[in-house]
Amino acid sequence: MTERSSSERGFRGAGSFPPKPVEVGKEYDVDIQEMSRRGEGIARIQGLVVFVPNTHNGDHVKIRVTRISRRFAEAEVVGKEEAEKEEKPED
Repeated sequence: MTERSSSERGFRGAGSFPPKPVEVGKEYDVDIQEMSRRGEGIARIQGLVVFVPNTHNGDHVKIRVTRISRRFAEAEVVGKEEAEKEEKPED
């Protein structure tokens, strides 16, 4: 009987996940598309789910990635764009 590697048996090893489309510490502009059960906003960057606390559905925010795991990333808000900017009357 010959030995077969794990890839030949159909198992995916820890190193077989594709590279992530984000990097820790980098900033990205995203749209919050939905809310998680924990109340965090969910954005997607090239299909990767990114959890962003203190956001709401429909927000357009600038985020900084703080953590990357196998299936998702976590980020913090570094800037928020208002959908409608209030005009201040000039004196």
